[in-house]
Amino acid sequence: MKKISTLILLFLFIQGFAQQKELTLNDAVLGYYKGLYPKSLTNLQWISDTKYMYQEDDTFIINDVVTSVKEKINLVSLQKEYVNLKRLPRITKMSDSVIIFKNKNKIITYNYKIKQEISKLAFDEKAQNTDYNNDNLAYTIDNNLYIATATNPKIAITNFTNKNIVAGQAIARYEFGISKGTFWSPQGNFLAFYQKDETNVTDYPLVDVTTYPATTNHIKYPMAGQGSELAKIGIYNVETNKTVYLKIDNSDEHYLTNLSWSPNEKYVLIAEVNRAQNHFSYNLYNAKTGKKTRTIFEEKNDRWVEPENNAVFLPESKTKFLWLSERNGYKNLYLYSTKGKFIKQVSNFKFVIKSILGFDKSGKNVIVSATGKDGRQTHVYKINIKYGETTKITTKDGTHRAKLRGNYLIDNFSSLTIPREINIIDIENIQETNILTAKNPLQEYKIGATEFHTLRSNDGFDLYARIIKPANFDYSKKYPVLVYVYGGTHAQLVTNSWLGGARLWMHWLATQKEYIVFTLDNRGSENRGFAFESVIHRKAGDAAMEDQLKGIDFLKLMPYVDANRIAVHGWSYGGFMASSLLLRNPSVFTTAVAGGPVTDWKYYEVMYGERYMDTPQENPDGYANSRVGKYLENLGDNKLLLIHGSVDPTVVPQHSMSLLKEAVDKNVQIDFFTYPMHPHNVRGKDRVHLMQKVVNYILKNNK
Repeated sequence: MKKISTLILLFLFIQGFAQQKELTLNDAVLGYYKGLYPKSLTNLQWISDTKYMYQEDDTFIINDVVTSVKEKINLVSLQKEYVNLKRLPRITKMSDSVIIFKNKNKIITYNYKIKQEISKLAFDEKAQNTDYNNDNLAYTIDNNLYIATATNPKIAITNFTNKNIVAGQAIARYEFGISKGTFWSPQGNFLAFYQKDETNVTDYPLVDVTTYPATTNHIKYPMAGQGSELAKIGIYNVETNKTVYLKIDNSDEHYLTNLSWSPNEKYVLIAEVNRAQNHFSYNLYNAKTGKKTRTIFEEKNDRWVEPENNAVFLPESKTKFLWLSERNGYKNLYLYSTKGKFIKQVSNFKFVIKSILGFDKSGKNVIVSATGKDGRQTHVYKINIKYGETTKITTKDGTHRAKLRGNYLIDNFSSLTIPREINIIDIENIQETNILTAKNPLQEYKIGATEFHTLRSNDGFDLYARIIKPANFDYSKKYPVLVYVYGGTHAQLVTNSWLGGARLWMHWLATQKEYIVFTLDNRGSENRGFAFESVIHRKAGDAAMEDQLKGIDFLKLMPYVDANRIAVHGWSYGGFMASSLLLRNPSVFTTAVAGGPVTDWKYYEVMYGERYMDTPQENPDGYANSRVGKYLENLGDNKLLLIHGSVDPTVVPQHSMSLLKEAVDKNVQIDFFTYPMHPHNVRGKDRVHLMQKVVNYILKNNK
């Protein structure tokens, strides 16, 4: 067998002392609440170009990065003035003298210097999807959109009695980077909002077992190849109280995404993606008339296009903006004008830009978050817009999550060996000042070692993997293995961050039950470039399983691995992968626990499913070959457990139900457990029950 080149980063926690604590599963699952994750700073944010704040108990600490002057503002008076506040509120916005926060159905502007309320913006108590712009608040109730002003807490923008028409909420099921449904213009004079007509979308029944008798809650769920929503965009004028809709014919069910305002509030920019998701036009619309002004540019790809980021206008420019695109294989920056002119490619990285953080004070440089050459890391780069010169601002290997203001970054950093550091970085001279170094919260616990490895796919891509070994690891022993898998797009499990991106229950399983826990990010996972990610097109799971089996081959080279005791677990796409890996490779795996699994892609949503698989009508072989039930009869004496939330609106229960029905028809014995009234995952205290269920099944059957 070929020798597999391996890059190992090893971090061994201090262990072996009698006084070390044993981690319990309860501790591991609820570790955030038990202080087992690294300390951070609450409410940490910039309040000016040189001042930042954070919260300690009832006190706000304000630091000036230039003068090093520290100011302490005690806000215990807030809880006396607003008696319903059980703790200091999360701050919506803060300046040198004012904080803005939400208190029940009011937005409070409070001067903390003189301890006095400046203004109060009231809104309806039933409000959802709130969006505040410093003067007014947009919100939804049921399927309609409203705003609150200083003089009126409830102004109706829409008044639809037809429940199929929904205004002010996210559309396209949160795909394309869409996270909300309302968009204030830069000066707050207009409100753009999404609207969708779901008449053509089928009703999917979810059963509420808490009523007597049980009742049905129908949700709108567009399944692949079936009717989808019709999207619109309205522009509400605050002064005239009138709404204009962009003049877009959406009878073909195409997507309206990446909504941005021009700085002068004259235009709205929209990426219009065809339903096949292989072509989009970036269009400019007049905000007052709703008419299309021009198409600025178009992008096409035989596999898919997926615009996910809004236009970012250059400082002091009303026409020039930056656009993130994968057109050259990696997400890079391109400079355009709203006049329809391509100006230049600003960056040419052979790695992925994740986001634009902003601009330095001069406006000549754009600051971005990007992976760098190692896809497991996240760094901050400064790019000169005119000349393309690039400076790497963060220097330590690991994961940097940064907030920019002026010429300074708040850099929240961790790595495999560093729990957390928070530093202020001057991006001009690349000097940093530490404001927090977190202790290892697990130093008193018996924890094993985490290793990073790099494997190779059959077509030459690096595959990043993580191995967690037990404490008191013994090379002479044979250890069973749990493969924890996701495998789908928009996720990355192996990162150079604290614990390597692993969850604490994996360390509990490794040490308390003496398991090897293995995870590999296969082709299709994110932050590796378009070629790495798009190989999955029309063939869900094929490349991913090939790569996971490459990981198994690697494990089998290790003398301490018991190759006859390998189990696999995953959730959602990982549930699809776990069940597929077991049923397609019954001689490799003994046991699988598939949580919230996609079992048949025709039951999954239009927006995500058709991007990667096309429609069932266009790709019948791809859908048939990826269907989990096709391989049920391979199960033999192996064990498969399906777990599903009973009201899962993402991977609907039909996935598990249809597989159970097919198992009965084929006389194949599989196991099933449902979590009543839980959605796509199990949260809160019930998650301890879930993880106990998962590990008990693995420990019992992986023999």
